[in-house]
Amino acid sequence: MELKIIKSKTDYQEALERFEEIFLAEPNTPESNEADILALILKDFEEKNFLIEAPTPIDAIKYRMEQQGLTNSDLAKILGYKSRVSDILHNTRKLSLNMIRKLHRELNIPLETLIKAY
Repeated sequence: MELKIIKSKTDYQEALERFEEIFLAEPNTPESNEADILALILKDFEEKNFLIEAPTPIDAIKYRMEQQGLTNSDLAKILGYKSRVSDILHNTRKLSLNMIRKLHRELNIPLETLIKAY
């Protein structure tokens, strides 16, 4: 395959198919080198064309709760009062700095996500 900058979805699909063909190539072979370059080209195209918005702090909390099988009561143990958890999850109360720290520490949610305006 001729290596080139991806300019269309057709180019992207062709590059992706070729990458899948040579993904497990033996190291230090022409196919392995081609796969390395294709990975960079594909990544560049994806970053420019397939942007995924970061979640809101509340969406991130809900997602992490779902991942870990946590209930509102479990979250109340981290944040304090159960009514506070309900208010936060229904967007009627904002996260405090102390809450952000606890959520980051206990649920490993990135600080960058928790401090976003919502």
